[in-house]
Amino acid sequence: MPARTPKASSSSAQHPALRLHGTIARDIGVRIVSGRIAPGRILNGEIEASERLKVSRTAYREAVRILAAKGLIESRPKLGTRVSEARHWHLLDPDVISWIFSGTPDERLLRGLFELRTVVEPAAAALAAERRTPEQLEIMRRSLDHMAESSLAFDEGRQADRDFHTALLEASGNPFLASLTSGVAAAVTWTTIFKQRKRPLPRDPMPDHERVYGAVASGDATAARAAMAELVHLALLDTTGAQSVSPRAARRRGRQSGGNPRPRRKG
Repeated sequence: MPARTPKASSSSAQHPALRLHGTIARDIGVRIVSGRIAPGRILNGEIEASERLKVSRTAYREAVRILAAKGLIESRPKLGTRVSEARHWHLLDPDVISWIFSGTPDERLLRGLFELRTVVEPAAAALAAERRTPEQLEIMRRSLDHMAESSLAFDEGRQADRDFHTALLEASGNPFLASLTSGVAAAVTWTTIFKQRKRPLPRDPMPDHERVYGAVASGDATAARAAMAELVHLALLDTTGAQSVSPRAARRRGRQSGGNPRPRRKG
């Protein structure tokens, strides 16, 4: 099946200045999160940087504001613009996550991201099993159906995956968990893209998602927590390339790390 090329949004076409300063911010941001620009380094001044990049001072200034808002840099009078220490970065910002995965992510950041998902998503799934509404269940079911139809190799399938995880976090009924939606959804999307850079997906993740949905739909909080813990664990194995065993053995590993309900047959 031929690759699909996403169309440029009409807003981007209508606002070339916005597109330019966003591109500048991305280029600098990628260099920062990859370590090519080290924390503590002073960036070039506005005039020098804009001349070197052959862009307007306004575009460069806006790019700097974007980076500062994401915690990657800080500007101080007389001291200039300095790259911040990693502890100040807004790591759950969707743009920052995308910049991390633009190359080969630092292993510490990668594992830290999955540790966060391991803490957040199983707890959210357990709460969702107790609190979900019929409407939220319908969104999750529809999202899984679209994932199966489109495949995670395409934008449509990845959007459906995001919709599933978003609906689950919102179904937790906890506004603080729901506030993590954009970061978790970005993590799900970019790790999925990263896994497919050099090879197709190593296994079908649909059964993992179906187990989560089945437990949430049946109101079984314990099974929902375990199923989501396994889903995240196997996603980590896929992302790091550590999964060199069969899917059945991988599921066994997941059960050993936190338990898992017996796979539910699809009717």
